[in-house]
Amino acid sequence: MTETQLEELAFRESPSPLIMTEHRRILRCNKAFASLFGYSVEALTGELILKLYPCSADYYEIGERCLNALRHNTAYEDERFMQHRSKEIFWARARGVTLTPQDPFSLMIWNFDRIQHRPSKTASLTPREQEIAGFIVNGLTCKETAAELGISHRTVEVHRGRLMRKLNAKNTAELVSRIILVTNGE
Repeated sequence: MTETQLEELAFRESPSPLIMTEHRRILRCNKAFASLFGYSVEALTGELILKLYPCSADYYEIGERCLNALRHNTAYEDERFMQHRSKEIFWARARGVTLTPQDPFSLMIWNFDRIQHRPSKTASLTPREQEIAGFIVNGLTCKETAAELGISHRTVEVHRGRLMRKLNAKNTAELVSRIILVTNGE
């Protein structure tokens, strides 16, 4: 094999989810990245990364934050909600490096990892509340969440109530919105 063929093989088969973007459009991704989001490599190639965000507001806000950081550094990292093809919303750690510092989004390489929960920096959520917040964002009821976690639905209701108080939410829709805002550093 030539060096170029070996590099291609390493990218394609790497167990680490990798992606190359040009102005936030997917130039290439490997099998691990496509699998992380429930797509084929072909289905993602040429698409805007927007396709993998739960909402366009997150896409634009995170893009602006990233661009501002890349004006001072060639690397960027954060944790955010992303969306699987099944519509499941999950925590992801994104690490990117620009290969074109004069125009940061012109050519970037990214690595994404699914994480169980995000350590809260802006709200004092316990690890269990963070875990339950992920289920709430995905639309699970207290009973469904309890079944997933193997705990009492009353325990989930108590944690959900604490989340509502901590995030000053009056209903589920407001709670989901506040969870997303808190996790994106608002």
